[in-house]
Amino acid sequence: MNVKSVEKKEKSTVELVIEVSREEFEAAIDKVYKKQRGSISIPGFRKGHAPRKIIEGMYGSGVFYEDAINDVYPEAYAKAVEQEKLDAVAYPDVEILDAGKDGFSFKAVVTVRPEVKLGDYKGLTAPKAEAAVSDEDIDGELKPFIERATRLVSADRAAQNGDTVVLDFEGFDNGVPFEGGKAEGHSLELGSGSFVPGFEEQLAGMKAGDEGDINITFPEDYHAELAGKSVVFHVKLHEVKEKQAPVVDDEFAKDVSEFETLADLKKDLGEKLKERREAQAKSDFENALMEQVVANMEVEIPDAMVEHRADQMVDDYARRITSQGIPFENYLQMMGMTAADFKKQAMEGALHQVQGDLALGAIVEAEKIEVSDEEKEAEYARLAEQYSMDVEQIKAAVPVEDLEKELKTKKAAEVVYSTAKAGKAPAKKAAKKAEESDEGEEKPKKKAAPKKKAEEPAEGEEKPKKKAAPKKKTEPKTEE
Repeated sequence: MNVKSVEKKEKSTVELVIEVSREEFEAAIDKVYKKQRGSISIPGFRKGHAPRKIIEGMYGSGVFYEDAINDVYPEAYAKAVEQEKLDAVAYPDVEILDAGKDGFSFKAVVTVRPEVKLGDYKGLTAPKAEAAVSDEDIDGELKPFIERATRLVSADRAAQNGDTVVLDFEGFDNGVPFEGGKAEGHSLELGSGSFVPGFEEQLAGMKAGDEGDINITFPEDYHAELAGKSVVFHVKLHEVKEKQAPVVDDEFAKDVSEFETLADLKKDLGEKLKERREAQAKSDFENALMEQVVANMEVEIPDAMVEHRADQMVDDYARRITSQGIPFENYLQMMGMTAADFKKQAMEGALHQVQGDLALGAIVEAEKIEVSDEEKEAEYARLAEQYSMDVEQIKAAVPVEDLEKELKTKKAAEVVYSTAKAGKAPAKKAAKKAEESDEGEEKPKKKAAPKKKAEEPAEGEEKPKKKAAPKKKTEPKTEE
């Protein structure tokens, strides 16, 4: 491999012209020939035994060129990038210039990390909400426990909103029963909105044993057979059930949690809610600071860099969906999207990630941040403990270069956060976001419940990284 020329281009791109020697190309051609000869039939020779010269004579001297080039050029490109000390941030645009018995040459347009001119990144100020928790907030945290302990009991009265009724019904279109319009012993919560508009409302006021007709007009956007039609449902009510909430006292606390008193349960719920709000307030504060760092810096970000990050994001998401047993193509169909639509949606997030990475990378250089061997070993040990794995297993999964980069980036972010000042912000902002977090937030454990196995980290938590995959091959463009 020989780098014939290096030329800087606009928008953080570098054009390399790379030559592959006759010897390297010849070795690649021979390798392809030996791999493919078993599938080539030549008259007069047993399948797989035709000499290379005979095959080339019949199909042309360049019959193996394309596959040989595709086999060789990725490694030649990688060596050229390393030799020229280029920080490539996207897949190259490759074009074959010429190929023959003396070797081949190709042009690779490489997108490199752009130069960043940092603005202010120390001593910034951003709003930070106070993570206050009121008695009303704690009552809100207690509601799911109350709802789970609430029972349905028969009520000898007319049905009203919020009740659950047990009924038979059958729908008629001009006196003719229609498909899907009949059920027996069906339970329906009035006010749930699970039936056609107007159905549940007309059941209110009926008692167990009552029968009657309900007139309904289906919405225009209902399925074709019934859209916009006026129909009649004959209904018979069998039972009215009302919700009976538990008495919320110490006994209730014992039944639904590990705590002996209601006061202790409320205290635990309040502490956990405050922790979530503090975490959300911290996250909002840090995000606001990074937005300022990004806004203060000057950089021309190559489109290819954002495209590459968006591709990575889509690939990661596709792997997660596929791991759940859903082919990504099927998922896109269910969402009514194409792969192009999905990538387009990822572009904004990809841009934000690239901006943040560039800013923090520039701070690493400006601050001359380094990571000691002791810090690397400590991080490996932390990850091993977190994921209940052997340290050597973690080291095999997380390349030291990736670990070092991650630790440097964290230190750079800490430079921003530790020198910043917090301004006042409405507490409601952090409170609302904390309440919108995962429904799977940790709750008090039920009494005497067996311990669960360690769960997979939630999305957004740090996970051991896999070894960096080799550069994806880019199909080279060949001249006509």
